Amino acid sequence: MSFFESFRQGVKVFASDVGDGFFLITHSGLALLGLGVFCAMVLFSTQADLRSAAEVELIDWLQNRHDFDLGFQNNTDAVDRATAADPRDLPQDQANIAMWLSRKYRVAPEPISALVAEAFDIAPRNRLDPTLVLAVMAIESSFNPFAQSSVGAQGLMQVRTKVHTDKYEDFGGDLAAFDPIANLHVGVAVLKESISRNGSVEAGLRQYVGAANSGEDGGYTAKVLAEQQRLQEVALGHTVPISSAKPVEGDKAGLQKFWDKAKELAIFESDPAPSSSPQ
Repeated sequence: MSFFESFRQGVKVFASDVGDGFFLITHSGLALLGLGVFCAMVLFSTQADLRSAAEVELIDWLQNRHDFDLGFQNNTDAVDRATAADPRDLPQDQANIAMWLSRKYRVAPEPISALVAEAFDIAPRNRLDPTLVLAVMAIESSFNPFAQSSVGAQGLMQVRTKVHTDKYEDFGGDLAAFDPIANLHVGVAVLKESISRNGSVEAGLRQYVGAANSGEDGGYTAKVLAEQQRLQEVALGHTVPISSAKPVEGDKAGLQKFWDKAKELAIFESDPAPSSSPQ
């Protein structure tokens, strides 16, 4: 037998021995693994506490793995930061207002409920009617907590942050203007000051909107007071349409002035005069 044949035969025998050994080891390992699983099952079936603890650990591991795969971590305290409340938990008058405002301004009832509850809590402590505060909020921002005007008025109550920056210090700084509750508190403080300084709600509203000197507020005061009246009716359980009520006298006067101006145009010279003016 040549050298190469002997070498090949030796390699063949060696490979066969290694394969047989690997098979025996694997077979024994699987047998041991099966035995271990069987023992574990017997142990867990007889130890309820141990089984429960293992289930908790397994569920936690699966949940953490799920969060890792989706690329985010658990943040269960987010609900505590949300400005929201269940309208069913409110007193009836507040719930009536919350649901009505939700429909009119197309805002979810839960955040509106939180704002209504906060207004009914803070307004009386500042000698203000909560429906007045809510009416200001409605006219100013239509309940958009991120609203901003061209002059820098921000948030629900459209407070000029740079003018009243000191009032936001207790809430952590100017960025709190976009926190609904913080903005509500600061807005109530500004409204209270305006009314106290000017001696009446009407004059206070004119100062709040920045028309204290000119006296011309573009109908702002009338709009706020009209909305407040509607909210008071809603609180009592009365049916109030969500569309605007009939126009105030200022609107009627403006409409009449427009009609009179239109009649002066040449297009009306050959036409007969209308039988009556618009209402």
